[in-house]
Amino acid sequence: MLKIFNSLKREKEAFTPIEPGKVRMYVCGMTVYDYCHLGHARVMVVFDMVYRWLKASGYDVTYVRNITDIDDKIIKRANENGETIQQLTNRFIACMHEDADALGVLRPDHEPRATEYVPQMQEIIQRLEANGLAYQAADGDVNYAVRKFPGYGKLSGKSLDDLRAGERVEVDSAKQDPLDFVLWKHAKPGEPAWPSRWGDGRPGWHIECSAMSSSILGQHFDIHGGGQDLQFPHHENEIAQSEGANCCTYVNYWMHNGFVRVDNEKMSKSLGNFFTIREVLQQYDAEVVRFFILRAHYRSPLNYSDAHLDDARRSLDTLYFTLRDVPPVAQEIDWDQPYAARFAAALNEDFDSHGAVAVLYELAAEANRQKSGELSGLLKALAGLIGLLERDPLAYLRGAVGAAGGPDEAEIDQLVADRVAAKKARNFAEADRIRDQLKSLGIVLDDTAQGTSWRRA
Repeated sequence: MLKIFNSLKREKEAFTPIEPGKVRMYVCGMTVYDYCHLGHARVMVVFDMVYRWLKASGYDVTYVRNITDIDDKIIKRANENGETIQQLTNRFIACMHEDADALGVLRPDHEPRATEYVPQMQEIIQRLEANGLAYQAADGDVNYAVRKFPGYGKLSGKSLDDLRAGERVEVDSAKQDPLDFVLWKHAKPGEPAWPSRWGDGRPGWHIECSAMSSSILGQHFDIHGGGQDLQFPHHENEIAQSEGANCCTYVNYWMHNGFVRVDNEKMSKSLGNFFTIREVLQQYDAEVVRFFILRAHYRSPLNYSDAHLDDARRSLDTLYFTLRDVPPVAQEIDWDQPYAARFAAALNEDFDSHGAVAVLYELAAEANRQKSGELSGLLKALAGLIGLLERDPLAYLRGAVGAAGGPDEAEIDQLVADRVAAKKARNFAEADRIRDQLKSLGIVLDDTAQGTSWRRA
């Protein structure tokens, strides 16, 4: 049985969907004003793994990952660039899709944009107002009255007194309480605005996800995910908005992935210590980056460094060596098979991809020991369920790093053939010279019982 660590309950719970056999899942997506960084990559890859495993477990899954295409940062960047907001956001949405595709991330079933759901946001705000949880301040903004919602703080574990002491609280004299947060921002000169009963304006950030999730998945759904940094205040505010407006439970299971860290600090644009996915993919194969993310448990911190990515590359190479040296036999997965059963048990224990990858290593070692195509085939089939080992082994190994400049594949193949001919003629000095020449070009030769193959160093 699948167990999920529920951030709301702070413990693992057996997963029981609201509707048998069906799962409705919402994940907070990107704010599209710049390229995605590795922190975004972790969110995309982690919940792609969750989506894949839920489907592999037989569930009919509806996966929604939103796009925030209107906020202060977007407006500021568009003005700086001298372009429209739509031009900016469309460009970076296309870039986000390119990065996600490279990482093997499946497209969600729905990818709503915030600007498409402004009427639904206004409806929620009206219900909050009718329920006594929202008010229009003197400056024209409509705010949420936090102290009037009894459950505020239940997700983050923060008390109102702790929050009042100053953590992440804006001081705004127009608010009835400093803890209150904005639902609808009154229009400012030069900013996009929509008409509303409170005057022209635009939605606050938090209300977007309440509207998009409930519009597509219903007022009560199974799983809500996102990065750990969103737990407070964003997800806390989502609960207050959604439950305050709809008077029912919002989400049953809350999932939060851990931070990506650089030198023990959270990777973020605000700290200036971030690496875009594109920058990293100039040095490393995209599957190496995906593997780097998945071999850690999703809730643990993920420490970024070239050394860690180099180690991930060597580890992934090892699995591909098995597929190269022991050609896999295609097969249906028998879940009673011990390795398959242990792989499933790991992922059913709060999507423990770290444990699942450990099973893949053991399976690869056994496939090599037995020279078993059936075990190699099982390795490929299990890994494919989480988006790994889906490529031709030689294609991966020859392009895992990629050398700028250097010889093309035809030239390398010819040098390898020349070395084979030299060895056959017992001209070992020439064979060694060719091996050294290839090594200087960043090419490694592997002599196996099946012959000689090459790969990028």
